[in-house]
Amino acid sequence: MEYGFVDSHCHVSAREFEQDLEDVIQRSTEAGVQTLVAVTEEAGEFSRVLQLQERYPDLVAPCFGIHPLQAGGGSEQRSATPRDLDAALPEFYKHRERLVAVGEIGLDFTPWCAPTQQDRDDQMNVFVRQLNVARELDLPVNVHSRSAAKVTIATMREQGVSRALLHNFAGKPSVALEGVRAGYLFSFPPAVCRNQQRDKLIQRIPLEHICLETDSPALGLDKHVRNEPSNIVLSCRHIAKVKGLSPQTVQQVTAQNAYRLFPKANRR
Repeated sequence: MEYGFVDSHCHVSAREFEQDLEDVIQRSTEAGVQTLVAVTEEAGEFSRVLQLQERYPDLVAPCFGIHPLQAGGGSEQRSATPRDLDAALPEFYKHRERLVAVGEIGLDFTPWCAPTQQDRDDQMNVFVRQLNVARELDLPVNVHSRSAAKVTIATMREQGVSRALLHNFAGKPSVALEGVRAGYLFSFPPAVCRNQQRDKLIQRIPLEHICLETDSPALGLDKHVRNEPSNIVLSCRHIAKVKGLSPQTVQQVTAQNAYRLFPKANRR
């Protein structure tokens, strides 16, 4: 079966898209995007992503998640705390039928974001509890790991997680291959086109374990320009070039991979 592109990790409920969402969606569908797996970062986004699904029922596939970093004052970010999740938890169960995954969840041990052991412990608490929610709801997870690749994969394996997407993964190839052995998938945004280190990772991960993503509005080709789902074609072309395959092959296999991981996102 022929599929369009699946953007397996994007933030279409982000404020950056409020002014021209119709245009963004039109450009996405014109580029051949068939599904937007729409992740959230905090509870305030949950209702917005559901509204987008109602508006674009054949395109937007909603996820709920509490990101390891939450908004602080101004542009500051702080580590998520159990209290952030407590307030959001009932919503996961209330809307379980509409969710295709739990995400964006994970660990971010970047030193300036999680400077203390308490920060890292809080993130781990929030992460493990959401892994348990995903297991209860029989949903896959859409995962963030920064400066925490090894511990993120080890934690998921310890918790018996078998269905996971590690988005914008930047860990060592040896760590990624531990995830491959566990059955996990990895996705790469357009920003990888300017990162030769990531090419080594893409070469090592089998295509059957790769998905496409944009992480829009972030992680585009130009870090100073808003990214959007139509740019998924850039990720596809780059992965094809690195692997010596046709873009058509990468597009089809990555879409099949995404629907295997997120079966509820497949509206066909």
